[in-house]
Amino acid sequence: MTGITFTKLKKNCKTDMTGCREYRLAVLGDCATQHLATAIQGYGVEENMAFKIYDADYNQIDAQLLDPSSEFCQFGAQFALIYMCSEKLYHTFAETEDKTGFADKIYQKIRSYWDLVNRQQLSCSIIQFLFVEFDDRIYGNYAAKTKASFLYQVKRLNCLLMDGAQEIKNVFFMDLNGIQLQCGREIAYDDKLYYIAKMPLSTAVLPEVAKQVTDIVKAVSGAIRKCVITDLDNTLWGGVIGDDGLEGIQIGELGLGHAFEEFQIWLKELKNRGIVLAVCSKNDENTAKEPFLKHPEMVLRLDDFSMFVANWEDKASNIRFIQETLNIGMDSIVFLDDNPFEREQVRRAIPDITVPELPEDPAQYLSHLRALNLFETASSSESDKDRTQQYQAEAKRTISRQQYQNYDEYLQSLNMVAEVKPFDRFQFPRIAQLTQRSNQFNLRTVRCTEAEIERMAEDDRFITFYFTLRDDFGDHGLISVVILEKTDSDTLFMYNWLMSCRVLKRGMEEFIINKVIDTARKEGYKRVVGEYIQTPKNAMVKDIYEKLGFRNLGEGRFEADVEQFVRNRTFIVGSEQ
Repeated sequence: MTGITFTKLKKNCKTDMTGCREYRLAVLGDCATQHLATAIQGYGVEENMAFKIYDADYNQIDAQLLDPSSEFCQFGAQFALIYMCSEKLYHTFAETEDKTGFADKIYQKIRSYWDLVNRQQLSCSIIQFLFVEFDDRIYGNYAAKTKASFLYQVKRLNCLLMDGAQEIKNVFFMDLNGIQLQCGREIAYDDKLYYIAKMPLSTAVLPEVAKQVTDIVKAVSGAIRKCVITDLDNTLWGGVIGDDGLEGIQIGELGLGHAFEEFQIWLKELKNRGIVLAVCSKNDENTAKEPFLKHPEMVLRLDDFSMFVANWEDKASNIRFIQETLNIGMDSIVFLDDNPFEREQVRRAIPDITVPELPEDPAQYLSHLRALNLFETASSSESDKDRTQQYQAEAKRTISRQQYQNYDEYLQSLNMVAEVKPFDRFQFPRIAQLTQRSNQFNLRTVRCTEAEIERMAEDDRFITFYFTLRDDFGDHGLISVVILEKTDSDTLFMYNWLMSCRVLKRGMEEFIINKVIDTARKEGYKRVVGEYIQTPKNAMVKDIYEKLGFRNLGEGRFEADVEQFVRNRTFIVGSEQ
């Protein structure tokens, strides 16, 4: 639970949020949602997010979605939250004769809502609340076996929704079941409030629900955490390796070893999902590595970490070294340490980093971190599992660079090869993910869902490219996206250009612009226009167009004359398909 009260969130709503990024959220429900809308707006203040909320009247989902002139359709929502409560669902279920087909019928109704939102608001993401699974005890435990029970049908309905959303990429789920399991139904729901005001959620649980909704909005908007930096002694295992020795640390069967084992399993699953792991420990390096090399019950091994830093320097300095080497934003890093002094020192030295307050009892580490929901994401792809190897290779490149006095010689030594392809279905998830993750090298910061990527790939008004890069140290994977819009017969507009900072200043930006100009020339266009829209994080690219040969038109607009353009120098060789 957040530790924030609903009263505090109501007070937050009076805060002046001028200057903060605005998020337009529409709330549609078949129950009363006023308190929910207030909680979301108030929690946004905690995250420096200015929510502008349209809260529809009670039970007006159909009226708002079916009428093109409705308040919802005129609102221009970036996010549409749909909350259909299980209490209302149960009433409908009780009135239904064919109970075995109930879930399929309701699923089709909700699918029609998704279709209506996408028809009315093309760039809107949908946050669908899953139904809370409760048992009316009509059948007792036999409810899990008979298709005629409400419990069976609500479970089936949630599964249908989750399966159906695989096809509709701009649908994201808020799982109230998870919150109910965390705090208990008695706390999460207020029966009297529902009977009197048709508000199922208690005011005690609203801050947590608002946090989860805000987490989804942040993830869809590109604010995600990418890396866990962890301490070792009494964090990944019990005891101190330098004092207790290999046989004395607690992992596996010894002491609280099972708690640390489960914690390592969780971290490894994060790594398999694409979260980068790194070590930052005050320790002798050889001693610190010994458990990973020799202890048979260790789950994590050295090759699970992108970087391993063990020395006697202060941890804030070592964290900065890891961050600079991996070239990721400090606000995308989570630091885990059992020591309260080290946690506070890092917080004070690096305000942007996330440092959870771990419980004193290691047995509670995992449940505490799960409850914090630090790693919300809006997408996943098969290439995520390769991220650790990519960052390991990046660390090796950094070390190799130090051997060269001349940077050009270093770039030539990498033998870099870029591959250029138009968007394809296999890469839709990764392309959408990159638009959501990239913040620093992002000229216009246009976030795209998979559905929007697919639409642009099939729209003749757009020319699309994705770029991959490999060198002697390994494959960076998909590292840049360019979307060119045909605005008139003479002009191509750089609708979207973003790139992973892992490949910054290696000639990739020069290679990409050369490719854009070559494409414009081939397609018969006379000029290419780019735009820079400033955000708090993308200052590094404010002058990139001028550096690459564009003329500054003022007000963030830049232009390249295709015929007069002088190609940029780069050591990257292209491979096109």
